[in-house]
Amino acid sequence: MRLRKAFAAGAAGIAIAAGLAACGDAGNDSEGRDVEAADDCDGKFDEGTRMAELAEAGEITVGVKYDQPGLGFKGATDDVPSGFDVEVAKLLVADLCIDPASSNVTWEETISDNREPYLESGKVDVVLASYSITDDRRKVVGQTGPYMVTGQQILVKEDSDVAGIEDLEGKEVCSVTGSTSLENVKAKGAKGVGADSYSECAEKVLDGTYAAMSTDGSILAGLAAQNEGQLKVVGDEFSEERIGVGYSKDHPEMCEWINGVLEKAFDDGSWAEAFELTLGPSGVETPEPPELDACQ
Repeated sequence: MRLRKAFAAGAAGIAIAAGLAACGDAGNDSEGRDVEAADDCDGKFDEGTRMAELAEAGEITVGVKYDQPGLGFKGATDDVPSGFDVEVAKLLVADLCIDPASSNVTWEETISDNREPYLESGKVDVVLASYSITDDRRKVVGQTGPYMVTGQQILVKEDSDVAGIEDLEGKEVCSVTGSTSLENVKAKGAKGVGADSYSECAEKVLDGTYAAMSTDGSILAGLAAQNEGQLKVVGDEFSEERIGVGYSKDHPEMCEWINGVLEKAFDDGSWAEAFELTLGPSGVETPEPPELDACQ
């Protein structure tokens, strides 16, 4: 089930952005939830699996975003990033008997354009970085989930007359290079322009370089919160984004493991707790957990 339509209309987007201000600002110093690692991983995973290797090594590298308040954010003084993606990642880390709060976890900044290369090269073990599940990506890396379903919207200046994607035909709309958002805005008749980060896009909207930026409504709300009174979220959702976990195709066994951890989190309430901690302050009602894809 997707995030509630609280992200849909412009007025609602502004209200959510104001609510998310606490989330965005708190992202600089919030330590998140206390997620305890399992007591004993001896014999928990089949020998030779990637999970067994990671558990035995006691170390893992997780790819996350650094510039998405509420999802994956790391300020200049933060030791560990915060956000919903990060909290879900902690559940996976803990299941490997690795303390999510320890230095044995490397939180690697992973931008939209390098998620597949990082997984293919082994630079990261898993990616939780607002990572939309697509058929094209699944040709290159493993993806499973989703653990969140959301939709794409528009972010514009506070005084803009733009009410949605239909008002941006032929105009330049910024999104991050390598994201599905660029293809979606092009399909709607706008001119998609790539950038290195979401914060860069937001800055270009603020200075008038671009008429708007577009990506998942949850990301836009966090950016609007950081620029309260200057930016607003407008328009109905015009795509469905199924956010999942990325892993290397070299380790297909990780799919069933990831799904198992997510299913347990759905059932025991820890997924809802993570959502309420990170995205709940925006006023968004906690949705029902989404249905997981079957592993191939």
